[in-house]
Amino acid sequence: MAVLTGRCLCGAVRYEYEGAPPEVFHCHCESCRRHTSSPITTFLVNVEAAALRFAATRPREFQSSPGVWRSFCADCGSPVTYRSERHPGMVDIYVGTLTDPAAVRPTGHVHSGEQLPWFETLDDLPRFHASRVDVEPIRYGPQRI
Repeated sequence: MAVLTGRCLCGAVRYEYEGAPPEVFHCHCESCRRHTSSPITTFLVNVEAAALRFAATRPREFQSSPGVWRSFCADCGSPVTYRSERHPGMVDIYVGTLTDPAAVRPTGHVHSGEQLPWFETLDDLPRFHASRVDVEPIRYGPQRI
């Protein structure tokens, strides 16, 4: 059982997750880039929503596209979670909100087909063109130019 804690930048939103150790993926999609103002986003993926407990303040949610909701702190604006109708009862948590982000290790990259050409990570993890569900990676490791 993993016990992970986290918070937003200002500390108004605090959470605890207790459950199976989650997978961790880097996402290169445009929506995640826009939500975080960053070239890449890293998530704890498919965390059971029932195992995620918020302290007094819950993050605010907005629907970023049909069937997709992203949450953030209403005070400081920090992104906190992502959830989708495709995975009912599950939520993805932004790794940057963890109390100890070094306690988890990424296991792959998703939406590498949308990766910015000027940004690369030098790991040997599998890269998936879009989702990782029922498909083989397009490659392992960085682009070879």
